Amino acid sequence: LTVVSIFFRIIEMADESKHDAIAVVDFGGQYAHMIASKLRKYGYHALIMDPNDETEAFATFKGVILSGSPGLISEGDGDDWNKAIFEVGCPLLGLCFGHQQMAHYYGGKVESAEREYGPATLCLAETVDPMFKGVDVSSQVFMSHGDSVVALAPGFVELAYTKKSSGDAHHFAAVGDAKRKRYGFQFHPEVDDTKQGEQMLRNFANEICGCKETWDMKRFFAEEKARIQKQCEGKEVFLLGSGGVDSTVCAWMIHEALGPERLHLLHIDNGFMRLNESKQVIQDFKEHDVSRHVHFVDATDTFLEAVGKTVAPERKRLAIGNKFIDVFQEQAAKLGLERFLLAQGTIYPDTIESGGTKRSATIKTHHNRVPIIQKMIDEGKVIEPIAELYKAEVRELGLQLGISPKLIWRHPYPGPGLGVRLLCSTGQAPDNYDVTAINKIADPIVGKFGFKGLPLPCQSVGVKGDVRCYDLPLMLLSSDYKWQEAVDCALDVFKGCTMINRCILNLGPVPTSSSPVEAYTTRKRLDTLRLADDAVMRGLERHDIYSTIWQCPTVLVPVSMDNRPGELIVIRPIISERAMTAMPFHLPKALCDELVTELMAIEGVSGVALDVTPKPPGTIEWE
Repeated sequence: LTVVSIFFRIIEMADESKHDAIAVVDFGGQYAHMIASKLRKYGYHALIMDPNDETEAFATFKGVILSGSPGLISEGDGDDWNKAIFEVGCPLLGLCFGHQQMAHYYGGKVESAEREYGPATLCLAETVDPMFKGVDVSSQVFMSHGDSVVALAPGFVELAYTKKSSGDAHHFAAVGDAKRKRYGFQFHPEVDDTKQGEQMLRNFANEICGCKETWDMKRFFAEEKARIQKQCEGKEVFLLGSGGVDSTVCAWMIHEALGPERLHLLHIDNGFMRLNESKQVIQDFKEHDVSRHVHFVDATDTFLEAVGKTVAPERKRLAIGNKFIDVFQEQAAKLGLERFLLAQGTIYPDTIESGGTKRSATIKTHHNRVPIIQKMIDEGKVIEPIAELYKAEVRELGLQLGISPKLIWRHPYPGPGLGVRLLCSTGQAPDNYDVTAINKIADPIVGKFGFKGLPLPCQSVGVKGDVRCYDLPLMLLSSDYKWQEAVDCALDVFKGCTMINRCILNLGPVPTSSSPVEAYTTRKRLDTLRLADDAVMRGLERHDIYSTIWQCPTVLVPVSMDNRPGELIVIRPIISERAMTAMPFHLPKALCDELVTELMAIEGVSGVALDVTPKPPGTIEWE
């Protein structure tokens, strides 16, 4: 662990005595932070813990939740952790992998049985338990698992099962031992697609653990403001202002604590911003008098040169991230960074990831933990006002500070910007692109819904279980706009075609073929994507649905339809609350028709499609 991660752990352990806290044990699953975030939203303080933490570290907690994991018990994964956690005196709740670990530990049986991904119907058993107080007899839950509990441990009873499409029961979706206060869910109550998951988590915290609701943003801001004033006494502060929610709220907090004269802001245009976005960011900071010292640098050419002909998504991200660090260090030297305290919009997940938990996969490199900044942290020259908060809490705090809802609720935007929405290709189809083999499996499935299927010669990022994967998209073809049928068809495709992780509904002229296009990160392609993205954003606002949608990436895919000049534009509107899971959003047909006309008129566009994929199996971004 780094010095800063140890520092945050000490602070957290000291602060938890002020609250009835719940520990969330992170086995490396994609939803661990969502569990803690949801509990905090309900007023319960929750902290992320490592499976190898000493048992004594759990002594002050009122309850413990064991998260999911990419591992499979049936394949021998997940044995190297502190199982003495099962013997702590407080209540335990295992979710997915945690549920299976609990069953295995207490003498149950876990096997690689029928896999479940996506929504499922949960049916309560006859046993009455406070865990399901206020929960309907039948409700929708979200599944994402390969292993299943097939036999209960002594003392446990079945509390609920899921109903399969055949009508048969998938048993032991929820189990419990009320005497020992040990519970397990195969599903994920923390995700928004589990419709009554909030009630279940509240029941665990309140009914089972006896926690009080003591966590809120008003108390946090009062304490943090005083902390900023004390640490920054007599000093000025330097902050990178990207225009995103985190850095914006961080800037406002420092402004509230110190005033605009002592805050210096730097905005870097990396060339992957949306149309006129950098100009708008600078204007917003100046109009609201957040800082009297706003600096700007256009580093577009530098970043384009760094990415060059890189095609692999993770290598592109790394190239962009590394170059950002180089540019930041150069500008910091010019501005004399050593004269300031450095402020960062680091949020709670960043502090945990930077600590290097044993099971967490590295998803991206954080510029806020490179050596030059780590040295400043160790020297006490860095302040991170929102480092204890999740995104939802940051937004809540921002609204309390009086920041414009338009800034707070703008769609999330990835750090590499359009760089991960501009897919690149050498012009060769992926190795697993076998049209005959795919159609043999997919045609009977899509045919039931009135579609024809067209596999695309490219790959996109997906997630199955808790594992990142790169698979093929399947375009659904029809002369009519059949959105709901496309969504339903996609779910069946994902069950039957393991090589497909994304389905898109064709909106433009119906193609008969697709072919890969050699394409790299260039200014021309970025300008094409900027125009397309702007057209989509204006369309969402024109139809008054922008604020209804969580996020709507516009993607330029290096695939030509019917060998027409240009590439494919894919529109990806989704609804979500925390982006850990997502469902496709139904765009009105009138808007789709308008967008097809406008997008097909842009030079470099040969087709338009609408992504109808939930997450999982498809991530929100295509890269």
